Amino acid sequence: MTKKVAVIGAGFGGLALAIRLQSAGVSTVLIEGRDRPGGRAYVWEREGFTFDAGPTVITDPACLKELWALSGHDIADDVTLCPVFPFYRLNWRDGTNFDYSNDDAKLTAEIARLNPRDVDGYRRFLDYSAGVYREGYEKLGHVAFLDFASMIKAAPALARYQAWRSVYSIVSSFVKNEKLREALSFHTLLVGGNPMTTSAIYALIHKLEKDGGVWFAQGGTNRLVAGMVRHFERLGGIVRLADPVTEIETRGDKVTGVVTASGWRDSFDAVASNADIVHSYRDLLRNNRSGRRAGQKLERKRFSPSLFVVHFGIRGSWPGIPHHMILFGPRYKGLLEDIYDHGVLPEDFSLYLHHPTVTDPSMAPEGHSTFYALAPVPHMGKLPIDWAQVGPILEKRILDEIELRLIPDIHSRIVTKFHYTPADFGRDLNAHLGSAFSLEPILTQSAWFRTHNRDDEIPNMYFVGAGTHPGAGIPGVVGSAKATAALMLSDLRL
Repeated sequence: MTKKVAVIGAGFGGLALAIRLQSAGVSTVLIEGRDRPGGRAYVWEREGFTFDAGPTVITDPACLKELWALSGHDIADDVTLCPVFPFYRLNWRDGTNFDYSNDDAKLTAEIARLNPRDVDGYRRFLDYSAGVYREGYEKLGHVAFLDFASMIKAAPALARYQAWRSVYSIVSSFVKNEKLREALSFHTLLVGGNPMTTSAIYALIHKLEKDGGVWFAQGGTNRLVAGMVRHFERLGGIVRLADPVTEIETRGDKVTGVVTASGWRDSFDAVASNADIVHSYRDLLRNNRSGRRAGQKLERKRFSPSLFVVHFGIRGSWPGIPHHMILFGPRYKGLLEDIYDHGVLPEDFSLYLHHPTVTDPSMAPEGHSTFYALAPVPHMGKLPIDWAQVGPILEKRILDEIELRLIPDIHSRIVTKFHYTPADFGRDLNAHLGSAFSLEPILTQSAWFRTHNRDDEIPNMYFVGAGTHPGAGIPGVVGSAKATAALMLSDLRL
């Protein structure tokens, strides 16, 4: 093929799409504005510590392995994936721990310890999760929804699994213990969804993890990104770093090329954007009338919250703290309402704690440990505060909580620390309102209701990543790349 395309943004979605296109013989240029690839999977190295920006939970490794297999290669040539066990340790303030995994005997024992009568309910929930996994992920997760008819076709299956109900509501219909309800519904937070409002279809995450496990890339998530870049370049792809796209040029209803901040300009047969969807339409397509309209329409949609992340490297090793922990606060539903609905920064919080050195000690100097603690917070549209002022206060509160529950004298052990706020998401990633996950994954913003993988008015303009179908998370954005690549390859061969 002699076609040439540009992919804007070297996050997981953009990388996966670029690999698919290059594997099929399409000359592909991947353009990244930051000094390193990865997007939300950025990395910092400070004083011998390696800090992944995230995401750090790798599921469905098969979707990643497929990117190498397309050209007869093996992911193991570039990336070492290590299993994580338990997947997560859930901890409540009363001292209760719950180790969540796909070891059936151990998980059953954990459930029975909370409430023996919920063991049968969990079995029924697992059957439900397997059903929505088949319908929502295997059948629909890699297929573009370009017209409403495709949504109507999927409707019977969605109705059969009561997609209009929330994940928390569905879980509650199977199990009665409140801690177990939280344990089986918190996963939607990992893709930006409120368990109280996110469609029950997202219960498929439980089956996804049970079948495929939870994994970690040795050296950090950044090493997976580096492996994808290496493979893309091996295939002949070109990567341009530290030169953000400033405009997607169009003539009439066709994309003609892109312009970058350095003044570089090139023509392309098609362009795909892995950049923030509002930024893509409102800013990059600002000189296209339909692009401007689409941007204005998107700005009125509901966006996922942001995150406040504290990265810290400390003296000492902590083998008793697993790779992933969820530290629940005193509230669940009320806290979610504060974040998603009320737009306030509450006194309490729940935390996701990432401790990669328990799996890979090389991510810190000898005798030291790398951590990050992540708290969901409202996006800047709901909470327009000065994060330069509030950030240090919230950072201390989070570290105080970890000191209270897990690591005594944490403050005296810290070698290096820094935090990342909604304002940073907005500045570094052009994330609309500082949202960490793009559009909120509610039913009326899913599938056809999400940004289409191919624009309706500009037929050679495509989208990939968290803002498109099927949504956020590594399997989601890699799935969007598969859907978008299928469209592009079909169109480019016409």
